[in-house]
Amino acid sequence: MAKRRTIFDDGFQEYLTKDAILVGEPGIPMLMDLQNTEIPSGMIPFSKASRSDNKRQYIHFYMFDREFNCVLTSTQKYLNLMRQFDGVITPDCSMLIGQAPCLQQANTYMNRAVGYYLQRNGIPVIPNIRWSDESSFAYCFLGVPKHSIVCISTHGCINTAQQKAMFRIGLQAMIETLEPSAILVHGYMPEEIFGNFLLSCTFYRYPSQFELTHKKEVQ
Repeated sequence: MAKRRTIFDDGFQEYLTKDAILVGEPGIPMLMDLQNTEIPSGMIPFSKASRSDNKRQYIHFYMFDREFNCVLTSTQKYLNLMRQFDGVITPDCSMLIGQAPCLQQANTYMNRAVGYYLQRNGIPVIPNIRWSDESSFAYCFLGVPKHSIVCISTHGCINTAQQKAMFRIGLQAMIETLEPSAILVHGYMPEEIFGNFLLSCTFYRYPSQFELTHKKEVQ
């Protein structure tokens, strides 16, 4: 049953989820169904945002967790930076096959908690969806309103045949569960993963920083 968060102290970043509704057995914060998002004209990694003159982009966190850990522990310090941009993709906290479920649930929690806090402060937010294997499907989609714009990343997640197969299974589960109005894809979109979904879903592809740096051709 959904319940509201009550604040006792800020020892564990409680301010992020003030008045949030928690859903599911793990108690994942529910993002607000705000209608202030749009299809981004571009995306920029958090690590480059402070040096960018182009603010007509959404900030993303598709990088090593350590590179954006500061946002998870001191989110309020970055509000002014994030307000300068069109919006933010929620943090891409690691979800790994074989990783302890409690850690995966905690990372899902922080993804939504930061997003909820940014929404409360008027910043347009698009939820990043991350899963590991089938066991994560019980909680990795929690806290995301149906029929909204969502974002996923293939960068570093589809290097092997096993990873590609699992990504395709997760993509199908996400589509069936959330019924997104549009899916943003950071990274490559190989036919073997996305081909069966192209006619039923609307996708927008954005090159990864690796692609841009190495001047890879768009596939």
